[in-house]
Amino acid sequence: MYLRSDDRRSQMNSSFALRIAVMGGLGVTLFAVLFFRLWYLQVLSGDKYLAEANNNRTREIRVSAPRGDIVDRSGKVLVGNRTSLALQVNPQKLPVSDSERQAELGRLAKLIGMRLHKVRTTMHEGLKLAPSTPVTLRSDVPSTLVFYLQENRGKFPGVEVQEVFVRRYPRGTLAAHILGNVGEISPSQLKEPRNRGVQPGDRIGQDGVEYEYDRYLRGHAGATRIQVDSMGRPTPGGQLSVKEPRPGDNLRLTIDSSLQAAGEGALAARGLPGAFVAMNVHNGQVLGLGSYPTFDPSIFTKPLSQSQVNQLYRDPVAAPLTDRATQGLYPTGSTFKPFTAMAALSGGFLGLTEPITDNGSLTVGGVTFHNAGGGAYGTLTLPSALQVSDDVFFYTLGYRMNGTTQLQRWVHKLGVGEATGIDLPSESPGLIPTPKWRNRLYRKKLTDRPWSAGDNVNLAVGQGDVQLDPLQMAVGYSTIANGGTVVTPHVGKEIDDTAGRVVQEINPPPRRHIYVNPSFREAILSGLHAAAQSPGGTSYPVFGGFPVPVAGKTGTAQRPPYADQSWYVVLAPYPNPRIVVAVTFEQGGFGVDSAAPAALTILNEYFRKHASSVGSAGGPVE
Repeated sequence: MYLRSDDRRSQMNSSFALRIAVMGGLGVTLFAVLFFRLWYLQVLSGDKYLAEANNNRTREIRVSAPRGDIVDRSGKVLVGNRTSLALQVNPQKLPVSDSERQAELGRLAKLIGMRLHKVRTTMHEGLKLAPSTPVTLRSDVPSTLVFYLQENRGKFPGVEVQEVFVRRYPRGTLAAHILGNVGEISPSQLKEPRNRGVQPGDRIGQDGVEYEYDRYLRGHAGATRIQVDSMGRPTPGGQLSVKEPRPGDNLRLTIDSSLQAAGEGALAARGLPGAFVAMNVHNGQVLGLGSYPTFDPSIFTKPLSQSQVNQLYRDPVAAPLTDRATQGLYPTGSTFKPFTAMAALSGGFLGLTEPITDNGSLTVGGVTFHNAGGGAYGTLTLPSALQVSDDVFFYTLGYRMNGTTQLQRWVHKLGVGEATGIDLPSESPGLIPTPKWRNRLYRKKLTDRPWSAGDNVNLAVGQGDVQLDPLQMAVGYSTIANGGTVVTPHVGKEIDDTAGRVVQEINPPPRRHIYVNPSFREAILSGLHAAAQSPGGTSYPVFGGFPVPVAGKTGTAQRPPYADQSWYVVLAPYPNPRIVVAVTFEQGGFGVDSAAPAALTILNEYFRKHASSVGSAGGPVE
């Protein structure tokens, strides 16, 4: 079709105008977007970006707080602080070039004896948690390394040495299992509510009372704000503000250092794995608690060598980090008999003066149980049976209580076979076997037979599947001795501020009170006293000449495939005890040969310091 020239011009003008309109609209839209973006940045977010710009000109240097001291009950320092030099890498000051950065890290790794991969991993983990915080590679570096880095500063930009606080142990290995250790917080620990406010790189309690009372001991970090130039270097006179760190509070323990040393010395003298507990029977204050083999807590202030790792973590026999006083699981042998006596008396399965005749053995379900040594003691009442540790007498009580849970219930009522609640981590609850427990294992094919009367017979003398530790034995004996109070053992006594003022007393309430018939208590303690200090008593060879009246019980427990477990538990002074001491040795043989002499050493130290606290009748003098 033919169009006139004026028609063609009109169509072209319309098309051109449309393009102009579209382009103009886009321009207006882009301008509006740009305008509103600038308005948002400058007006709405101006203060925010101004603050960020100012922050780029400042750096905050965190200053760690010294942890509080840990002292014994009389104020002797068990754990203090010393200054140490920590080697750190500031990622913002490392070379920009990847090749130069890797070359420097390689030189540094060789210098400090770390693999380059380990250096990179440590830095990566640290930067992931806190991108602008220097990463600590080594603690407690020697001064020779510091001097070398200062002389070769140009080769190691970004490498810094900071003064930090580390733990000091003036008494060496003393009470190591109680004290625990301190270490750098891990990424998983940072997420725990108990560590709220802790920063990456901070050191926290990892075990013992360092862990249990960390919130008091750790203190509050300080900070110094400084002004830096565009390269991140401090400017002259650029200190803007200083917030001083607040030291942690001090922890006073219930531990008596001299008694603790006596107990640990007694364990080491025997040279066998073992443990001891010495505790106040009325309030649960632990005067001493030790485990052997032990360890030197100061090794955790430096990186562990491979040999140290193997010794601490990979030796299942020595297991020096295991606290056998609260985590050891052993059959107890005859030290269990006072619990059996209390259960039988309270349940009416034994009369207070009822005689039982021992002919040397007891046959139950076709199985014959003999006295240790194969002897026969004839007709005995409870005190005499405890004095000579007559097995048949207590086999009979176990057989009488079979078909009930009287024995198990009373053992638990006394505070045995369950966690005691001590203020130390990782306590084992132990095990008191029951028909329900064994039958469940049998249904799951985890044992070869269901519960039988023989199991209750074995339990009555602390044999079979029973698994307990010295702390639980100490609590059970205390419950009988104090008339029915199940104490909560504790090693913390009080929290003190840096001026020595008491911030908080640590006095946990008893777990419960139970009724203990005074006549039953008297009969049991009388038998234990005769066992320790009357001719013919099982521990008379050790305690017969001890000047303070005591009540104690030996235990020799079979623990296949190992040699016999040696036990001794003693209450003193008799008849109104103030202290209980429980000692055990793995493969120690007879209780009178290994555990009883160790307990004697501990009581000797206790009464050396408390000679005036024993009245003429053997009771405490207030």
